[in-house]
Amino acid sequence: MNSSNLDSKPLHNKNEQAYLNLLHQVLTEGTEKGDRTGTGTLSHFGAQLRFDLASGFPLLTTKKVHFKSIVYELLWFLSGSTHVDYLQKNGVRIWNEWATAEQTARFNRPEGDLGPVYGHQWRNYGASQLDDGSYHNDGVDQITQVVEQIKSNPNSRRLIVSGWNPGEAEQVALPPCHTLFQFFVADNKLSCQLYQRSADLFLGVPFNIASYALLTHMVAQVCGLDVGEFIWTGGDCHIYQNHREQVELQLTRSLYELPTLTLNPDVDDIFAFNYEDISVNGYESHPAIKAKVAV
Repeated sequence: MNSSNLDSKPLHNKNEQAYLNLLHQVLTEGTEKGDRTGTGTLSHFGAQLRFDLASGFPLLTTKKVHFKSIVYELLWFLSGSTHVDYLQKNGVRIWNEWATAEQTARFNRPEGDLGPVYGHQWRNYGASQLDDGSYHNDGVDQITQVVEQIKSNPNSRRLIVSGWNPGEAEQVALPPCHTLFQFFVADNKLSCQLYQRSADLFLGVPFNIASYALLTHMVAQVCGLDVGEFIWTGGDCHIYQNHREQVELQLTRSLYELPTLTLNPDVDDIFAFNYEDISVNGYESHPAIKAKVAV
């Protein structure tokens, strides 16, 4: 491992450098723990990373991150859907392991139906349930609500969306890992902070960082604001034991300039974005590093 890569990077790469420093900390100082998947982890409790969205879009450059999957997953969340058919039709496979017939049968659902995960909680939180297990459309549309609140009362300290519903957390194969996020407006800039209860630092967190940075840009645009910071706060921050070699490889790599994000400026409705409205420019990265997901 090249420890010289940990602290001496140019200022414009401080966003990604903070993530690499956390990887190094958990790899070298993390506590060995058992976990639900039986894989085992090195874990550290409590960490925070800050990303200045004006200085570049935080898509990691020390390994290639699949931006297409990030965009389609976020659009899927925003649609309120919890069935993977939309993702699979668009060539996105990141939820397949939890959508098998074996996994969904545990909750009396058909193959592909993930139950009350992110899209449901974001768009129909607390909805009443029908006899067949589907839901009435009588819950809280948290996304519509928070966008309206940002526009009408930007100084509010209640600009919060919760993905964690205690009454439904045991009704899904994978309860929401990124559990709650809050927006903050100052100097005409929108910032967002995420609390992630469970953070797979190597595989999951790079996706989560880019996803919520993208969401912040999208919400800022429809609210007529500039972007400020994305703050990522992690609870159980872990590296799976079978990812250690991959992490060590990533930490030897030098950083590239962060890319920039472009949104179609004509979109003024958070639910009207399509994949074609979103692009990253100047994304240069090292090759992807394959690793097995723990299910």
